[in-house]
Amino acid sequence: MLRHLLCLLGFALFALSAARGGEGEWSRFRGPNGTGISNATTVPVRWTDKDYNWKVELPGIGHSSPVVWETRTFVTCGDPATALRTLLCVDAPTGRTLWKHEEPSKTYGQHRDNCYAAATPAVDAGGAVITWTTPEAVMLLALDVQGRELWRRSLGPLVSLQGSGSSPILYQDLVVLANDQEDMERSPGRRPGGPNPAGRSFVIAVDRRSGQTRWQTETKTFLAGYSTPCVYQAEGRRPELIFSNTAHGIMAVDPATGQITWEFGQPFLDRAVISPVVAPGLVIAGHGAGIRGTRCIAVRPGSSAQGTVPSLAYAITRALPMVPTPLVKDGRLFLWADDGVVSCLSVATGETVWRERVEGEFYASPVWVDGHLYNVSKKGEVVVLAAKDTFEVVHRIPLGEPSYATPAVADGVMYLRTRSHLFSLGGPGKTETTGLSTSAKP
Repeated sequence: MLRHLLCLLGFALFALSAARGGEGEWSRFRGPNGTGISNATTVPVRWTDKDYNWKVELPGIGHSSPVVWETRTFVTCGDPATALRTLLCVDAPTGRTLWKHEEPSKTYGQHRDNCYAAATPAVDAGGAVITWTTPEAVMLLALDVQGRELWRRSLGPLVSLQGSGSSPILYQDLVVLANDQEDMERSPGRRPGGPNPAGRSFVIAVDRRSGQTRWQTETKTFLAGYSTPCVYQAEGRRPELIFSNTAHGIMAVDPATGQITWEFGQPFLDRAVISPVVAPGLVIAGHGAGIRGTRCIAVRPGSSAQGTVPSLAYAITRALPMVPTPLVKDGRLFLWADDGVVSCLSVATGETVWRERVEGEFYASPVWVDGHLYNVSKKGEVVVLAAKDTFEVVHRIPLGEPSYATPAVADGVMYLRTRSHLFSLGGPGKTETTGLSTSAKP
């Protein structure tokens, strides 16, 4: 009874917080609606080790991104030897551990660059929702703000050569997840002569309070993807959940019913790893193989109510990301490729404004803060670019160890996650730094 009352109180607070909004929230992978955009003005573009508010060692490694709700920062970790999973809740002002939730698991095969903490949590005033996976189960788990379990759901086994990586999102009173799996008969890495099962793919929404299924929409199975959905709402129309995967390309789903409202009728040829992003009148997504993107498309959404079908606005086939998600801001489309080639294009037309190479390889996705792009290389170097119509590297700052995680920004503070540490940077009065290294690369 007490847990039920606490849960109801948490969701009442969530409703108030959602109505209020604000900069104290970075509640999912890449922040508000997956845009990667923050309105903060107190994150420096140059800093040294002594400028961090705090730096804490994590109880395991991981590639998931930190998320923030008001004064709490959440991050997942995994032990590579035992697959023990941990959700850590940290006091955002001080870096002090408030609580941690541990889940015993077992090791299993996955891509060499994957890990047991790849999916980013989703958070709100009611707590956190995380996804843990093993070959036996795709698990959704909800915890309250004190780390107490609210509910858990097993969605069935996982079939994927590479492991998993799709992150849940919270939309209104729903938890939404893309459960995109592999058809091993059609996979490039299948085992000839051995068992080659096909996973069961679907998109699902469960009730935020209870974890019970609100709807589940079956999807085709081809190559497992790792993208995280977002929301698109055209003027005068209902909002739609946007998914991207190999078998369907770009797909829109009614969040109230789970019905597919439209899909772009050209399935992707390779894995959908980058997450879809939206722009005025456009949905942008792509696919790739190996270490580079193959094709990125901008689609004009259709409408079953208006009798229109989606159409291709433009396609990009050069210098594309396989893993880093695109970013749209101020009429520009920024593509940050895995090999360090960064492109600035007109989001309306796809025409190239500039395309330049920055040193490094990247799995993290860029974020936009106060006119600058921040991204972190695989070896753990933050690269800061000017987000304008001319290419400019503002600064490069080493973090000291590898990083595959996208930064988070909330309440004017940037949170950077490396393989085994979490950093806090910036905030009111923290934009001016001292003691900058004169040997730093420009």
